[in-house]
Amino acid sequence: MRRGSPLWTVLGRAALVGATLVGVTCLGGAPKVTPLPDLEPAAGPYVVVLGVAQDGGYPQLACDEELCRAARSDPSRARHVVSLLLVDPRDGARWLFDASPDLAAQVELARAHGAPQGGGARPRLFEGVFLTHAHAGHYLGLWQLGREAYGSATMPVYGTRRMTTFLCEHGPWSLLVDAAHIEPRELVPGIAVELRPDLRVTALQVPHRAEFTDTVAYVIEGPSRSVLYLPDIDKWERLATPIEGLVRAVDVAYLDATFYDGAELPGRDMASIPHPFVVESLARFAPLEAVERAKVRFLHLNHTNPLLDPSSEASRSVRAAGLAVAAQGEMQRL
Repeated sequence: MRRGSPLWTVLGRAALVGATLVGVTCLGGAPKVTPLPDLEPAAGPYVVVLGVAQDGGYPQLACDEELCRAARSDPSRARHVVSLLLVDPRDGARWLFDASPDLAAQVELARAHGAPQGGGARPRLFEGVFLTHAHAGHYLGLWQLGREAYGSATMPVYGTRRMTTFLCEHGPWSLLVDAAHIEPRELVPGIAVELRPDLRVTALQVPHRAEFTDTVAYVIEGPSRSVLYLPDIDKWERLATPIEGLVRAVDVAYLDATFYDGAELPGRDMASIPHPFVVESLARFAPLEAVERAKVRFLHLNHTNPLLDPSSEASRSVRAAGLAVAAQGEMQRL
């Protein structure tokens, strides 16, 4: 985070520039996406969207809704669970944001963007993984790094103290730690993790159901642009920093759009699974200038969300409001 940057202003001086408050928490010191044409080749860092679906994926298990039937009859409509890839083509390094249940397929998509780092029979697939929280769609893919599957060389996994403690103290994740497949590293919200002199990641605390861990979003800052990755939150009004300020402070904002409205799950108490309805987000962002609304790209779509169908009235309403739905495979320069 650069002094004087919009994000610095929004978050305050407590977010120390370039500070890396990261430590090993429980190892005792042990160490085909198609790029958009205008981004080929990428000279500097960029992010790739590896998935846009909510934790259960799309189509979801045993779902007989029209949207799911359409995706089963036309597999090109299927979408992976939400995840973001950060790539630095200057040396081929890659970092993953959220390890979804679709990790195997997403690793294949990532082949077009850098390569596994290090030697050995099972080099680590990424320079590191940044986890937002311990809900199923955001960390279950870690198991594939273990001996039952890939058997990865030690890979840093970043998260808050509650997140890293959870990995260290609860199976089966503790087996990954004990066998040195992953190395949990604690980060502190508001303190930037410097990946390169011109590439850094800052976690932001986010209010969300905290059964096992707390939840964070991430701001990824590159040489010239920044991206906000905020796939899960209860409601915008519960966020300590107004979401409008965060949108203004970045160049692209990937935001929670789990449900389009409150009528998607008949018979379910929507208050027990709070998320900002897209209709609420459209109303909230309406006063923003067109250039700010254009930064917003919705993801984390439940299998019932009509935004999964680009031809739906819901999708048209998002476009008419000057916002967009994220596309699996899209890229953003940093």
